Amino acid sequence: MNLAVRPGEYGAKLVAGTRVDRVEIFGDLAGAETFWRALEHDDSLATPFQRYDFLKLWQIHVGAQAGVTPLIAVGLNTGGVPLFLWPLGRRTVRGCRIAEFLGGSHANFNMGLWRRDVAARMTADELRAVLFQLSNHADVLKLTHQPMTWAGATNPLALLPYQQAPNTGFSGALAPDFEDLLRARTNAAARKKMRKKERALADFGAVRFERVTDAAGIRLALDVFFKQKNARMRSIGVADVFSKPGVRRFIEAAATAQTGGHDATIELYTLSVNDIIVATMGGIVGGGRFSAMFNSIAEGRYAVESPGEQLLVRVVRDCCERGLTTFDLGIGESHYKNLFCRDSEPLFDCYLPLTARGRLPATAFKIAAACKRGIKRNTAFWSVVRAVRRLRARLSA
Repeated sequence: MNLAVRPGEYGAKLVAGTRVDRVEIFGDLAGAETFWRALEHDDSLATPFQRYDFLKLWQIHVGAQAGVTPLIAVGLNTGGVPLFLWPLGRRTVRGCRIAEFLGGSHANFNMGLWRRDVAARMTADELRAVLFQLSNHADVLKLTHQPMTWAGATNPLALLPYQQAPNTGFSGALAPDFEDLLRARTNAAARKKMRKKERALADFGAVRFERVTDAAGIRLALDVFFKQKNARMRSIGVADVFSKPGVRRFIEAAATAQTGGHDATIELYTLSVNDIIVATMGGIVGGGRFSAMFNSIAEGRYAVESPGEQLLVRVVRDCCERGLTTFDLGIGESHYKNLFCRDSEPLFDCYLPLTARGRLPATAFKIAAACKRGIKRNTAFWSVVRAVRRLRARLSA
């Protein structure tokens, strides 16, 4: 389907009030900051991964080095009040201008920022009018990892043609009393096994759980994280996205920089035995939800006692005590997620040609994503793929 639109095709349908009067495109984050921050409040529909401060740091340290330039689309009413904002970036590949969400692989979920009343009544025609504005700046729109619903509302971009994403998100509801939550998620045998592992880990030395907030502690924790993560990725034969240029600086800046009187964007947690960090976890909080971004565990003698699970339990306990209502461990299936994140969250992708040049790339993106989804949905085939990766990693080593 050709989604390139013609000038004026839908303009007559845009009226005042909560209707979009015009769409402005910004080539830098600073130009859109005022509108962006106006949409960052508790009543808006947005994930924490699309916050201005988070994406500003990502663009400075990662996006710019990867050749990404901001392409921010803001919908305004007749009074100049922002109704929505799409935090996009543009990169050029073989002459084709690709627009996609800022944040890359470090944003687990992608959405625009919407006023809830606008999101509830948005129409496909109005969305296509935004596509027309973007067609002057990009050839294809590649919007991945979009949640079908978020915070009780439907994602307006699901009105556009889409396909099911290769991966799924997983989350779980929290409870004011952590012990009640743990009993609901586990049986007596599982809790007994967890306590046994806690005692076994304590036999190595003093176990300490900590949210790291000081700059020196953050640098030390990240030193450990990057080493542990790289070792893990090598062992399973998967590319380490955290080794790409600028990623270390981005995460360190997001974990230390305080903006507007608020805490740092990324929260960093560690579990230590004496002075040895045996597990790490980083995440982002917004709208009463903790979204885990990354984690790592020490290999060797400590790994037997599941330090990653022990850290996870402590982080979830902390979230309950803080009054948070939802916890997620990002996208993709994994056995350890079943403990607290049993609710599946469907994700979708949009690959939309904006110009004639974008038709072939959009089709290629669709086919590649469909193949990836098919492989992951076939349990036997996916097991073979993972076995081949591990074998390749051993041979490389």
